[in-house]
Parts: sequence; C-alpha cells; structure tokens
Amino acid sequence: MTQGSAETQGEALTARQQAVLDAVLSLMVEKGSGLTMTAVARRASCSKETLYKWFGDRDGLLTATVQWQASKVRAGNFDRQNLDAGALRESLKGFAANWLDVITSPTSIALNRIGISQAASRDGNLGSIVLANGRFAIGERLKPVLDAGREAGLLAFDDTETAFRTFFGLAGRDVQIRLLLGDTLTLSRAEIATDAERATEQFLTLYGAGRHASGRDKTNA
Repeated sequence: MTQGSAETQGEALTARQQAVLDAVLSLMVEKGSGLTMTAVARRASCSKETLYKWFGDRDGLLTATVQWQASKVRAGNFDRQNLDAGALRESLKGFAANWLDVITSPTSIALNRIGISQAASRDGNLGSIVLANGRFAIGERLKPVLDAGREAGLLAFDDTETAFRTFFGLAGRDVQIRLLLGDTLTLSRAEIATDAERATEQFLTLYGAGRHASGRDKTNA
C-alpha cells in the first residue's frame, strides 16, 4: 500500500461511509471477532448491497476500517524545502501524540486483539490487513519527515527504517502490549502530550545532527 493511499483514505470517504466504518469498530469492541456483513448493515442502518457496492467484500470492509482508523495518525504538514528544527520537532511530537491517542482507544485495542487472534489461528485475514494498513502504512507516513530532516541537516542516521523503528519504540514504549494483554492503563490528553514530547526529545538526542556521534552503530534493521 502506498503512502498516498494511506494518507488520503480517510479524506476520500463520505460521511456516510465513515459512519459505516465507525459501526464496524463499535461492533468489534462489543462483540470481538465473527463480524458479519449482516451485523454491520443492521448497526449502520444500510443494506448489505450498499456495503458490497462500497467495499467489495468482507475483507474490503475490514481493510477500509483499518485504513480509516490508521488515517487518524498523521505527521502533520511541513515544508520539505524549508524545514527547520522547530517544525521538525512539532511534526514528530504531533505524530507521536496522534499514534498514542489511537492505540490507547478501545477501538484500536479491539481491532489489534482480533487481528492477533486471527493471525495465530490462521482464521481470517485481519492480522495481515492490520499489519499492511496499520503499522507499515503509518511507517511510510512518517519516513518522509525523517528523510526531510536528514536532508535539511537536522538529523543524522544511516537507515530510515531503523530511525523510524527507534522513534516508534520511544513513543509507544510498553503501552500497546500492556493494553492488548488486559492492563487497564489509561492516559490523559496531558499525559499523551508529555509522553510525545519526551519521545521526541529522546529521539533528537539520539539522531539530532548536532549531537551525532561518529561512532554510532550503522547496522540496518
């Protein structure tokens, strides 16, 4: 899946289609796996024919749902040609805060739990759908910011994927795995903002061009 399609997926949907996908997410939170087109049609007050017309089939509906959820994680707007340290910092903080807000939501927890269950049992395709349209698509959304930071002389790294995974880990820490395993951890907006700022500062300490150590490990992931 390309960065462009991931970034614009939510914007391309009509309000009615977004409401249908929100209905899918609410059913996942309430019922878990076993989602059917009939249940979605009933919850969204639309016909199954409309669902098939819009999304093709059940996997198409699930893919659109994951893309809709992932579209809420954005790196923000930035001028690649005139990127400065302040704009880079704000883009990273915004991305981290968006991502933490999404992964701590009941809908994201339910979606990921079902995906993990299906991946383990090989019963359904949601696991691969979440991986392709969630983690990997989100990665492709932030990497241009990191590359722009390097081009502007603000960041120093050898491999974009490695730099992204480092930032991803600093932002998420153990939050997602704890939630998926049943921890009742809750983060307020203020705590999310603080965590996002901390992750950004830690990342800039590691990869900021002014602090870059010549002997840093160059091993790619």
